[in-house]
Amino acid sequence: MTMSAGWYLRRLSRMGPREVGGRVGDAVRRRRWRSAPPPDCPRVTGARFTAVLPAGTIATVPPDAAKRLVAEADRLMSGHAEFFGVDRDDMADPDWWYDPKTGRRAPGGYAFDVPYRDEDAAGDVKQIWEPSRHQYLTLLAAAYAVTGDERYAERVDAHLRSWWAANPPLRGVHWTSGIELGIRLLSWVWTRRLLDGWPGAAALFEENPRALHQIWHHQRWLAAFPSRGSSANNHAVAEAAGQLAASCAFGWFPSSARRRAEALRSLERHLRGNTFGSGLNRELATEYHGLVLELGLAALAEADAAEVPVPSSVRLVLLRMTDALAAVVDDRLRPPRQGDADDGHGLVVDGAGTDRWGSLLATGDAVFGSLAWWPEVTGTDVRTPLLAALIRPARPSARRPASRPAHFADAGLTVLRGPGGIWCRCDGGPHGFLSIAAHAHADALSLEVRHDGVDVLADPGTYCYHGQPEWRRYFRSTLGHNTLELDGTDQSVSGGPFLWTRHARSRVLVADASGEGVSHWCAEHDGYGPSVHRRRVELTAATRELRVTDEVRGGPRRAVRLAFHLGPAVTADLAGNRAVLTWSRDGEERSAVLDLPGQLNWRAHRGETDPPLGWYSAGFGRKEPSTTLIGTGFTDGGRELTTVLGFHG
Repeated sequence: MTMSAGWYLRRLSRMGPREVGGRVGDAVRRRRWRSAPPPDCPRVTGARFTAVLPAGTIATVPPDAAKRLVAEADRLMSGHAEFFGVDRDDMADPDWWYDPKTGRRAPGGYAFDVPYRDEDAAGDVKQIWEPSRHQYLTLLAAAYAVTGDERYAERVDAHLRSWWAANPPLRGVHWTSGIELGIRLLSWVWTRRLLDGWPGAAALFEENPRALHQIWHHQRWLAAFPSRGSSANNHAVAEAAGQLAASCAFGWFPSSARRRAEALRSLERHLRGNTFGSGLNRELATEYHGLVLELGLAALAEADAAEVPVPSSVRLVLLRMTDALAAVVDDRLRPPRQGDADDGHGLVVDGAGTDRWGSLLATGDAVFGSLAWWPEVTGTDVRTPLLAALIRPARPSARRPASRPAHFADAGLTVLRGPGGIWCRCDGGPHGFLSIAAHAHADALSLEVRHDGVDVLADPGTYCYHGQPEWRRYFRSTLGHNTLELDGTDQSVSGGPFLWTRHARSRVLVADASGEGVSHWCAEHDGYGPSVHRRRVELTAATRELRVTDEVRGGPRRAVRLAFHLGPAVTADLAGNRAVLTWSRDGEERSAVLDLPGQLNWRAHRGETDPPLGWYSAGFGRKEPSTTLIGTGFTDGGRELTTVLGFHG
């Protein structure tokens, strides 16, 4: 293990007594389980899979969405693409997979028996875990469903048999994290459903002793080792969703009814716990809002398909999450880039080019009904008609927003909108979720500004989780966001890659985002005590001008660095404290002028590595150079730093 004793002490300090006791019990139980041969699953006879799609559902899949799906499946079959950073060429052969000790292809299936935190040996564990969520198999199974081509089904059959043989219960890296088991179960349910009609489907699943053994042990593991306490974030939702899906669709075991009831209670509790009353996700990480919403909708589909009564609060939370998503996206249906993002999905049945957020809004429209202020969704997808065919059409009786919300007080998120697609997200919310705030960034009072969907002042993203600590620190840092840094330190104190030991506290003082005339926002945080950083933002519609005023109140003279990160499409010509910004959109040239505080010395940085500075990550494991403007100087309190971003017509 590469984790130091100091890390364990810091992690322990963020747990309560009940969580400590639960984890000690889990450790003892894991050791006992691993020291003995895993028990056989109960004998199952006459099992039938009845959780099929209603007749005619596949015919409702839009042709262009089906075409994208089949194209992606063909790339998987031929190996001309990547899946979570792993060459799909390896997936084309079930007997060849990456050896985590060498990082090279090697025979032996998936039997990676190395500690999942041993990054020196295994590199980024997500490169191993993500493919074994088996979401590429749901995609191949969906391709079979829309085409009837048995090549896709046969490839799924080969891969599942290989994985089950190489990964016996409780052995190897794939039996260490509950979120992986939960999502894998959900994938198996949909794989079986989409293969229905293929002659080999029953022989692969319900008539296959090894498949039954795996399904039962996945459920047994999830029931015994749930995410708890300070770690009960999106992982807990995924575990409950997978457990509920399997116990509904694969309800062949004596324990199925009990597992189903427990999973439904857990799902209801954690969906509520993970979501603000406004509908935004408490992790304040937008991609995890998407992941939790996808998992919740998929779990609801399974319960409704099995005619299992679902608490009304589950539908209510999913409705609020969908309305909140519709409220915060920009004119191109892009949500904020806030907090961690790892490209995680709950259910994958769509090909490349499908708009994830448009798909979620389309599903929300089909399940709950859209509101008059919702943005228009013009794209198509495969997932929406599949989920809509299973989810019972019921409209929660909750009061929904009559107009588009702009300020979410509980989450501290405010969206200012101006003419020409000007969109500005202001962050004055809590640092993160629970005591460790695992997926938070040190980004209090940060801004994100777009013009017609193009990142102008950008949130740089996430890039990595494991194995590259210097890059992980940069993309989470205060300097890595559009906000003010004091004395070269972050506003919140990090105790590890998924741990914050001290959280900056923010509060919004003004939030008038009416969009008429001038919109105002003002907030402050105490992360640099005894100094307080206060920021005011004004968006003037008539002049298409965004004015940002930073002030450090109280405390001694401090060294400051003010950062503005430009999107990768934006070119900057910096002269003194003025930067002329240019970019293109749909073949049309666009421009803006950024007048920076003259009290600071300004310099442009791009693609630097020692230390990292000037980078943008469009997705997990990907980064590209972008321009970052850094102003350095000092403040002794009371002096304002004013930045003006003016968009040309």
